[in-house]
Amino acid sequence: MTRLNRPILGLVLLLLTLSLSAQQGFEAQIRKPALAFIQTLSPLQRRAALLDFGDTARVKWNNLPVGMRARAGISVGNMTDEQRILFHRLLSAALSSQGYLKATSIMHLDYLLNRFYDSLFYKNQLDSADHAVLASLQWSPRNYFLAFFGLPSDSSWGFKVEGHHLSVNFTCTRGKIAVTPMFVGTDPAEYPTTEYAGWRVLGQEEDLGMQLINSLTPDQRRRATMSREVPEDIITGAESGRRLVDYWGLRVGEMNEKEKAIVRYIIREFVFNLEYDKAVEEYNKILQAGLDKVYFGWIGSYEVHHAYYYILNGPGFLIELDNRGFQNNGNHIHAIWREKGNEFGEDLLRNHYLSEKHGSPNSGHER
Repeated sequence: MTRLNRPILGLVLLLLTLSLSAQQGFEAQIRKPALAFIQTLSPLQRRAALLDFGDTARVKWNNLPVGMRARAGISVGNMTDEQRILFHRLLSAALSSQGYLKATSIMHLDYLLNRFYDSLFYKNQLDSADHAVLASLQWSPRNYFLAFFGLPSDSSWGFKVEGHHLSVNFTCTRGKIAVTPMFVGTDPAEYPTTEYAGWRVLGQEEDLGMQLINSLTPDQRRRATMSREVPEDIITGAESGRRLVDYWGLRVGEMNEKEKAIVRYIIREFVFNLEYDKAVEEYNKILQAGLDKVYFGWIGSYEVHHAYYYILNGPGFLIELDNRGFQNNGNHIHAIWREKGNEFGEDLLRNHYLSEKHGSPNSGHER
């Protein structure tokens, strides 16, 4: 090895050591409230909340209301007040203040949805049949679920917080942590009435996308835009079975510095929902893979309050935002951040099982 390479190798090893140390610190940070929560569970609650690491529910996610899709775990509604406090301690340990406020606001929106449609019903602006259908969806802050897969004392464990318009997934393996898929959504994207009029839980995600598409030159905008109808959901939705393999749109390497800055802002708006140190690690990973290799794509209107969709598709990550919803009015957001090849800790587990010669990373173990 030459003298030139030794300092570089030393720097690389130092960065890897610091990264691993930060990850292990983050795992300890979330392990503490996880263990505290688990210790409060009754025998019946343990059956609901504690699942085997190999349970298939660990590697599935959904954003539909609980009235349409059941969830694994224990619901907020079935927790004691002490457990709810610890549930929020876990969320705030795993997420930044930004991410925590988005998650809890999404939960609160379910309460407002019920309140909004109830008011329409009482004003005779919604018939009883439609009101009953909406009530059957079971929108409620009580219908968000926490499930553990494996125990925090195991070499591999994870947890999921999920309900309508929210899916937060953490997988921990030997101190390393995978944090996607992370789904957030809002209905309405902008609340229309009462003291909440104008409230936008995912306003930055929306505004930055609009800012980027409208900052492009006419030719760039044309190349970024796919001519088709705005999808009713993100393309890689939970039940779509679709994966985006091909890149389309405008390559970020063709943008000017102002436009590249907006791309970075969008990425940070998604990634920095995480606890700060972990967010920095994930953000740097995206930048190191090459921001110029990322593609920005758009479908639909370039104006607010109209339906549209955008995507950032990079070598190791994917961000999608769809603002259409079933009403097709541009006031219902679905958005997701995905890490390619490492969702639910796929890559971490593969390396772990290969190094330990455990066999298939998909196999569970008896608890």
